[in-house]
Amino acid sequence: MKLAGDQLREILIKSGHIKPEEFVSAEKRAKEAGKDIEGFLVEEGVLSDSQLGKIIADSFGWKFIDLREEKIAPEVFQLIPEIVARAQETIVFDRSRDRVRVATAHPDNYEVLKLVEKKTGQIAEVYYATPRAIEDALRYYKSDFFRLINVIIAELRQKLDEERVVSLVDMLLEYAYHSRASDIHLEPGKEEVKVRFRVDGVMHEVFSYFKELHDRLVFRIKILSRLRTDEHALPQDGKFQYQKEDILFDIRVSVVPITTGENIVMRLLLGNIQRFRLEELGLLERDFLKVEAAIRKPYGMILSAGPTGSGKTTSLYAVTQLLNRPEVNIMTIEDPVEYEIGEVNQIQVNAKTGLTFVSGLRSIVRQDPDIIYVGEIRDNETADIAVNAALTGHLLLSSIHANDSGTVFPRLVDLGVAPFLVASSVNVVIAQRLVRKICPHCIETTKLDPHEVSLLSEQKELLHIIKDLSGTERIEDTIFYKGKGCKSCEDLGFLGRTGIFEVLEVADEIKPLIVEKKSSNVIRDKAIEQGMTSMLYDGIIKVFLGITTLSEVIRVTKI
Repeated sequence: MKLAGDQLREILIKSGHIKPEEFVSAEKRAKEAGKDIEGFLVEEGVLSDSQLGKIIADSFGWKFIDLREEKIAPEVFQLIPEIVARAQETIVFDRSRDRVRVATAHPDNYEVLKLVEKKTGQIAEVYYATPRAIEDALRYYKSDFFRLINVIIAELRQKLDEERVVSLVDMLLEYAYHSRASDIHLEPGKEEVKVRFRVDGVMHEVFSYFKELHDRLVFRIKILSRLRTDEHALPQDGKFQYQKEDILFDIRVSVVPITTGENIVMRLLLGNIQRFRLEELGLLERDFLKVEAAIRKPYGMILSAGPTGSGKTTSLYAVTQLLNRPEVNIMTIEDPVEYEIGEVNQIQVNAKTGLTFVSGLRSIVRQDPDIIYVGEIRDNETADIAVNAALTGHLLLSSIHANDSGTVFPRLVDLGVAPFLVASSVNVVIAQRLVRKICPHCIETTKLDPHEVSLLSEQKELLHIIKDLSGTERIEDTIFYKGKGCKSCEDLGFLGRTGIFEVLEVADEIKPLIVEKKSSNVIRDKAIEQGMTSMLYDGIIKVFLGITTLSEVIRVTKI
């Protein structure tokens, strides 16, 4: 139940859980962040979601239920159609001989309760559950996607009907959306095609289908993406938008021929640019201040470095969002334009028409921009124009493929940029990786087992950091965190992702090393000596803060 700010303030102050001035401060910060106050208080850890729900329920005299503690039978859940459950924020979570137990965010919605009683022929016992808990519980309906998809596949095995192929593609997209997947992979083998989703950076096989069906799915996806349906020997890239009821998102499509057929990867571009706030990406305060200082400079380069899928674009969009003010002209050249940013002039690369990074960037500098965003520096010409733009009064943002912050400088030199120009143009490098976050609903403490202790004993740098941050000499006594697994995270123990970073400022001590073409290790070591937090150190800080796990940091830093 969404309460008015005055109502919620009165309830929380009366219950003694928050002071008046604390609520006013939280309400102001929630408004600045574009969030509702209830969700903000939970995110900030002022109250847990269940605590907030119990306080609200008690104040109105309602029964309260914490749905995360309930194990709901699928047949009980299906008593209310999904579309009704989602629209009314109401579910059935238990059923006995004479009554059904209903959880709702709106206990005063008598029309829905009457509907439940009429459908079941039983008395509805009503409980209040928070909107967030209801939203988590609604994921139970996702299991129905799996069942329906397999029903359609079985039907198509009997008869390859075009209408059912269309339904299968639609259901696949919805299934991925509700699973929080960032990518859908259709991978043809010799006899069957595997469907895998990437969730929080990790691949999961979800189902498979018979090989004869694959050509029909490929044809349908190509039609949606406006790709050539008669081309099977060359890679193709496209994009389309999916909309159904209140669901709307873009899908970027890549089709690549492999020895067993056409491999398809679809990236789901979810949400909108408002979600990309620099202060929410996971930067430690000192690193955030470094980036903020670089943003305030009128010219120079801010580079985001890392492999594909490390969150570079997200970070650059967040910086762009922070710079987006009426008094500046921001122009971008991207491939593709993943998210539209209001009041920013965004250009989509189109090789067919000759609009490349190079030609687009040349045109942009003639458009009187203050800030230029180049999707990626990948060749000599782009690097050369970008550096010159940064040296002639423009603030330039871009990404570059590099393993860490120090590697960026030799990489630019390899692309043909003179070392002294690199040293003069780059303000800051943000190197990063993405790690999965521990599910906050099932987090628990843990210690390393003997096998893990043995494996870590050879990692001298890692051991030094762990001992430095934990204050313990014996690693087997060190307390870590993990997710036990619950229905909120689908028993994975992880929910969402965050970044681990190293932010290298090109200070006066660093510039001579770049000019002298010193190795990336020498540059990086000097930056650490000057106070830079290494990516590994940043990751271990987040391990001890209970944000992620030790194994996650090791996995993404490839120790």
